[in-house]
Amino acid sequence: MEALNSLTDKIIGAAIEVHRHKGPGLLESTYESCLAQELTLRNLRFERQVAVPLLYKGLTLDVAFRADMIIENKILIELKALEAILPVHKAQVLSYLRETGLSLGLLINFHVPKLVDGVHRFINDRALSVNSAPSVLNNPAESITAT
Repeated sequence: MEALNSLTDKIIGAAIEVHRHKGPGLLESTYESCLAQELTLRNLRFERQVAVPLLYKGLTLDVAFRADMIIENKILIELKALEAILPVHKAQVLSYLRETGLSLGLLINFHVPKLVDGVHRFINDRALSVNSAPSVLNNPAESITAT
């Protein structure tokens, strides 16, 4: 859990740096590009617009959705540039976590005066379970314990 918390801190720090330089008011895709640059400067491995398959009634749908970013094969990032985060945006992150098998996700909304007010952290309860389904991605989810 400590390693995930440290990684989360680095990601949030990178996002704060982007927000500090660019502020609110740009498109989500712009923030994604800036965040990618900042993560690269911090030597963090990531993928952008990751195509995630979906298992449905025994069938695999090749590209059910695209995760904005997956950092170090451990943390899912959903970026927004919205006036307000709605319950549906939070549900989206939780659904993405369940489908990927990842245990931790961040929803980052850049359309706020202070970025810390736009960061939401989510834990996939299914990934915490010993009986959790394996990740549909090419890497296993890291288990974390609830505190």
